[in-house]
Amino acid sequence: MKKEKKFVPVMLTPFNEQGAIDYAALTRLTEYYIEAGAKGLFANCLSSEMFELSDAERIAITKHIVDVAGGAVPVVSTGTFEGSSQYQADFVKRIYDTGVNAVIAISSILAKADESDEILNERVFKLFDNTDKIPLGFYECPVPYKRVLSAPQLRSFVSTGRLLYYKDTSLSVEAIRQKLEATKEFDAFELYDAHMANAVPSLQAGCIGLSCIQGNFVPELVAWLCDNFDDQSQAEQVARVQQFFINKMDVMHEVYPLVAKYFLHRKGLPIGIYTRRNVGDLNDGIRRKIENLMVECDEMLSHLGINTKIVA
Repeated sequence: MKKEKKFVPVMLTPFNEQGAIDYAALTRLTEYYIEAGAKGLFANCLSSEMFELSDAERIAITKHIVDVAGGAVPVVSTGTFEGSSQYQADFVKRIYDTGVNAVIAISSILAKADESDEILNERVFKLFDNTDKIPLGFYECPVPYKRVLSAPQLRSFVSTGRLLYYKDTSLSVEAIRQKLEATKEFDAFELYDAHMANAVPSLQAGCIGLSCIQGNFVPELVAWLCDNFDDQSQAEQVARVQQFFINKMDVMHEVYPLVAKYFLHRKGLPIGIYTRRNVGDLNDGIRRKIENLMVECDEMLSHLGINTKIVA
């Protein structure tokens, strides 16, 4: 049976003007992702400013998102940060206890840039052994550096039955094809592409879905692409949407996640633009780019007949 393609947003963390987590805004943001067509949620990720959160905050936002989602969609959340293998295993258990469907491991946290694949493999299997058969996932997070897994590596992890989710940031459709081929017999495993410039070819190659920062600007449009990428009657519109994301890649990445918060705030979501990450300033030039982007996004959504009205 053909699997449904899924949009899984990498969630933002709203803060108030004093820099504390704004849980009311987080509630509304979680609801908005689901209303926009998300089929899952990636909480406590890089877009969530996870490295700027304390362990208690990482647990708290994950639990809050799980509670707000209420089982409507699955939730995953990062569980590996700098520290000993025992600390990492214990924190994976704490994250899992919030009610998430799987806990995400960061490939660039489990091994340093100058450490071999053999060392990474050893630590991954040790994490498996120390985490009581908890469902896990992997994220090729670009911070502190990007560590992309090879297809054979990924197969060795998936074959244990422990890996349910994988967020690929290789930027390569060919690399994704190799990983999909290496893991094709494991039905529970799901591979998501983070790179919207390759959205359509990755979905055509067999990716289960998209998990991308563009979902923090126009989640409705990412969800639409997942639903329509292979609809021949929509081929012209699909190509247009794909090209739109390619054209807007730079502006969506500039001083991110600050620009995404500003975009959603201007769109009507009750979310402030405070960020703990030092990503640069939201200057007048960037604001103008975002204002223009909003107009273009609205035009695209209107053209496709997608309702974008936000109820705050």
